[in-house]
Parts: sequence; C-alpha cells; structure tokens
Amino acid sequence: MPLHEQELSAGSTGHDTSPQSKQSQPTDGASSLDAKPAIIGIYGIPGSGKTFLLNQLKRVLSATSFNFYEGSEMIANLVPGGLKDFDDMNAQEKMYWRELAIDTIRSQSEASGKTAVVTGHFMFWPEAAKEGCPVYTQNDLGTYTHIIYLDIPIETIEQRRWNDVSRPRPHTSVAHLFKWQQAEKTWLQSLCSEHGILSSILTSDSTLKSKALVLLRDFSIHTEVYNEIQAQVKLDASMASHQSLPDTFLVLDGDRTLAAQDTGSLFWKELFSLRQETSRDPLKSLFSGPLGYSYGAFRQAMLLYEDAVDEENYDTICQRVASQVPVHPEFVSLLQLVAQQEHIGAIVVSCGLRRVWEKVLEREGLLNTVTVIAGGRISDGFVVTAETKAAIVSRLQTLHGAYVWAFGDSPLDLPMLKTADEAIVVVGDEFTRSKSMDSALLAAMDQGGLRARQVTLPCTASPRLNVSKLPVVDLNRIEVISALLHRHDRSARFPIYHATNKSAAKLLATAARDAAVAGPALRKAHRQAGWYLACEFVTKIIGLEDCPISHVLGHGATGFRLLQEQATTIVAIMRAGEPMASGVSQAFPLAMYVHANKPGDLAHHHVQNQNQVVLVDSVINSGKTIVEFVQHIRELDAKTRIVVVAGVVQGQCVSSSSETYKALASCGDISLVTLRISSTKFTGSGTTDTGNRLFNTTHLP
Repeated sequence: MPLHEQELSAGSTGHDTSPQSKQSQPTDGASSLDAKPAIIGIYGIPGSGKTFLLNQLKRVLSATSFNFYEGSEMIANLVPGGLKDFDDMNAQEKMYWRELAIDTIRSQSEASGKTAVVTGHFMFWPEAAKEGCPVYTQNDLGTYTHIIYLDIPIETIEQRRWNDVSRPRPHTSVAHLFKWQQAEKTWLQSLCSEHGILSSILTSDSTLKSKALVLLRDFSIHTEVYNEIQAQVKLDASMASHQSLPDTFLVLDGDRTLAAQDTGSLFWKELFSLRQETSRDPLKSLFSGPLGYSYGAFRQAMLLYEDAVDEENYDTICQRVASQVPVHPEFVSLLQLVAQQEHIGAIVVSCGLRRVWEKVLEREGLLNTVTVIAGGRISDGFVVTAETKAAIVSRLQTLHGAYVWAFGDSPLDLPMLKTADEAIVVVGDEFTRSKSMDSALLAAMDQGGLRARQVTLPCTASPRLNVSKLPVVDLNRIEVISALLHRHDRSARFPIYHATNKSAAKLLATAARDAAVAGPALRKAHRQAGWYLACEFVTKIIGLEDCPISHVLGHGATGFRLLQEQATTIVAIMRAGEPMASGVSQAFPLAMYVHANKPGDLAHHHVQNQNQVVLVDSVINSGKTIVEFVQHIRELDAKTRIVVVAGVVQGQCVSSSSETYKALASCGDISLVTLRISSTKFTGSGTTDTGNRLFNTTHLP
C-alpha cells in the first residue's frame, strides 16, 4: 500500500460529522475562515458612475460586514486643509497623502474585520496631454485584493459628464475618453496580474448593480480555505446519492485525460467565433503569468468567464464545446461497467468547466452515475486546483473509507496521483500532451515517492519516460479491468495520518529528538506537538462545530470548537503520554481528561455516552500497548470513535501486513495520528527512554 505524506493508508466507515457538512454559506461579510478581509477597489474613468454605484451598494449590503469609502473623501478627511490644499501640493506630497489614505482604509478594515469597498482614480488624462498621469500608489497595489473596473460605454460616460452640473468637468472628446479608458484597462490588467490582485470588468450599465453585488458578496467570503470546504461539501453531497457507499472510486481528470481535448481553449475559440473576433485565449497568458496555476489564477479564470458572457450564452457555448469532446472509448466502456457495480463509483475532478463535463457525460449516458466536481462560474461556489484534487482523493480515503484509483495527465494532477492508492498517468498524442509533465513526473517518482503506471490513449501514442520506470497498462485487457473493479474490504483498513514531511513537524520533532533537551523543556515540546496534532489532524477526523463568542469589538461572533467536544474523552497513557495528552487537552478544553497506567484504569463511565475517545501516547514501537487499550475500549463501547495520537510511530507496526495493523483495523471506527513515521526500529531504555527523559529519571535503573 503506498505511503503518502498525510495518509499511510486509507479507510473509515464513520458517519459524516465533518464541519463541511454543517457549513453555512453567508451571503454578506468577511469569512471567519480568513483573518484578512477583502479590500475591493472600484475603478473607471471620471463619469463611469463609481460614486453612484457605491451609494447603491451601501443601501443593500450590510454595514456590519462592509465599509464603504470614497477615495477622494478619505484624502479630504486626512489633509488638514481638505482637497483644496491637496490640489495645491506637489506630486511627492500628493503621493504621501494617497498612501496614507489607503493605509488608513486597510488598518480600519483589518481592525473591524469588514470588507472594504473603495472608489478610486487610476490616472488623470487631460486631452491636451500626450499621456495620462497615473495616481495609483505602490501601497494601493499591496492593499487591494480585488479590483472591479467599470467599462461603461463611452457615449454613456460623455452624456453623464455633460449632465453632471454638481461636478463640472472640462469638455473631452469621445475619442479621447475611449483612449483613456482603454489605457486604464490595459495598464490595470497588467498590474493586477503582477501583484496577485483579482480583477473583474463590468460592461453593462443596466446590470451593473446586480453584477457588482454578486461579485462583492463572493469576494467577501471566498478564501482558499473556504474554497476547499465548498469542494468537499460537493463531494460529501454526492456520497449521499449512493444507496450503499462504494469501497472503490475512480477519480479522473477531465481535459486531456477523459478526452483528448482542452475544453477551456475550445470555449474561448467558440466565443470569439460567435463574436467574429480574432482575440487570443486569455487563459494562456493567465496561467503562464505570475499567478501560475495557483488558487488565485483559477479564481481569475472564473472571473474571465463571468466577464465574458452571461449565463444564457455561457450555457449555449458550453453545449457547443461539449459536442466537440468525445470521451476516449476505453473510458466510456470502463465507466459503463462501473455504472453496473454497486461497490465502485466514479468522479470527474476537473480544473475545467463543470457545465461542459456534465454535458459530455450526459451525451454518453453517464451523468447519473458519474459525479462532476468542477467550477467555472461564481454560482458553482469553488474552483478546482491541484490541491483540491488531492484533497478530494484524501477525503474519499479517510472520511469515506474508499480505495482510490486516480487518472491524470499533467503536473496539476501529480498531487492527486501521489495521494491515491493507485495512480495511472494518461499519455496522449506527443504533439498535444503536456510538455512539462515528463520532468515533473520524473521528479515526483524519484523524489516524491510516486508509484504509477501509464496508459496511452490512443494506443498509438508513444509512452512517457520508459516503460520499465512507468509500466504501460491496457484498459482493454481483462486483468486490468478486473483489478479496477476489484472489491476492497473496507473493514480491513483504517486511516493513518502523519506529518513526517511537513515543515511544522520537522520543527516540533527537533526538540523531542535532541538529546540535550529533557525535563520541563522536553515536556513543553511534547505539549506543543500534542496541540499541533489535535488542531491539524484530529479536527479533520472528528470535525468542527460553530460556537458563539464575544468579538473584541463588543458584538457577538461565531467561533469553532471540536464537534461534540464535551462528549470527548482524552486518555493520557502514563507516563510518557501525559505531556502530549495535555497539549491535546489544551486544544479541546471541554473534553474529559483521564490518566491511565493500564487499560483497566479506564472505567465504563469514562467511555459511556462519549462520542469519541482520543488515546494519547508519546511513542508506538510494537503497538502492543495501543492494541490492548483499544480492545479494552471496545469492550466498554463497541461503537465510539477512537483516535490514537502519538509523537512517533514505528513504520513496520502500521504496515498493512503487520499484526498490529490488522488488530486495529478490526476494531471499528479508529484512526491514527502521528507527528512522525519512523523507519528505524528502536526501543529506548535508560537514558534514551522517552519517559525517563521527560521526567528526568534517566539515572534510575
């Protein structure tokens, strides 16, 4: 069974009590999952309607969640003589006050936790001047998280400028206003890309308010953490559609895996064809730019789709794209076989467009049996990144207890392939397949521990690397089909989480392994490790629930705690497990805390009516002690969830062939969490015994 960074093995039949299944979706306000609120700039040349839009937004959006600012008003409030004195200043002095204005907005937003919406000027350009005068600052670029540009028709802007008697403006020709607007859009787009600012362009004056509201509500809550939660909510909802939960899942990438085409490129080609334009696919420059293939890049891609076409036309174009995307016959046959099996399921997890892949699968008669997890529009709630794909596979393994086969073709699929139990690299035509995959794949295999095979589609395609390093499989061969459809015994597995290769774990383990550290300093290191493991892993296994808290600003707010924390028992296996258990207790202060020298010290009342028992020891060598404790708990309660937490676990004792593994796997709902999997077999004694080092008893016989 493959060794992964977070899961050594997979499997859990526990009910879904995760925080994701309870997560509500706020319509207004900053996400409680991210400490830094969004700061959104609204730009457009004078006469675009920035102030009018801001006033409309004020009347609709909650003042408890949003702060609204006119950039010029903020400057007027800060400058002792107001805008009159500001206008008389030189360029350097004006720059100082502009920077102070945006810094003040950022400070107020961070202090209040509210999303800030700010109208501003990007540049001024008198018609007599050869070029425009930019008035943005570096502080603006370091503060804004999002920018909305009002690309209003020039004729409308000209009319507004004439009609606005409260703010007289010099007459400016339509040609110059157009040149000014185009220059701002081009310049802003470049700066936003360079500085990681997400940008959106609104063009329709009639739908300006409604579209701006959708954007602001989305910007105010959407973070990378929120994104992953929404993708997992989608996965968990799809699990509920199965009459009995499959023990095996096929997880497939879409573009260049399930089919040979790139649906994103096809979408823009179709759109430009309809408009009779010769524009270039914007995704190519986006993903080759500073954002790369990050969460921010995929969010920006989603905004490009939103800006380019309305919902009705979007659906039409997706239908036209889907008609050009034939699924590889090998996958059609395989997925048709999967549809006939209750013990196996299939999921398409794509960075591409959900609507396209649903239409492709519908045409093949597979939509009712294959789940699609993908984005493309704000209404989808999330975007799919490389990390999302890996998280989906991990959640299938750990929460839903599934054995996972993953299929992918590009570097974006490597985290998913490394996490899966079985990895298949789909290799397409040499002229169209990913050019960067060979080197990335080689590194993942040589340095990242990936073990994979490859399938060439079409069969005439040349293999990647060499077939001894990356063996070729044929999806038409009966033995391959049999392996894919093999029924896996869910009860024979249990999830093991470890942080061996995580940076935090390396820092925490340093003090514990340092021979010079003992006594109180070592106990502190173990407490810190226990707290970290509780927060990082135990919360994922058990889940979180909302709890009311009092915000520092005096109003009520929502916090989080362990799901059913008061119905949790933390057991410190004495004596070495006590410091680490105290760290777990610090993370879950409402839980019962019990010391136990031997299994019999745990009485019925320690387990009765408890939803979960967290069993904590510092080191697991043979696993004999843990097995005895777990079996005793099972005698007291056959169903309560058990989570074993340890600092170090010897690798052999938790390999799937070991007696310890088999004994624990037969004990029902159980998971194991450890800071480090050790490849060495070593049992401490005397000066090297962990208990002796913790309590300064190394001198005792």
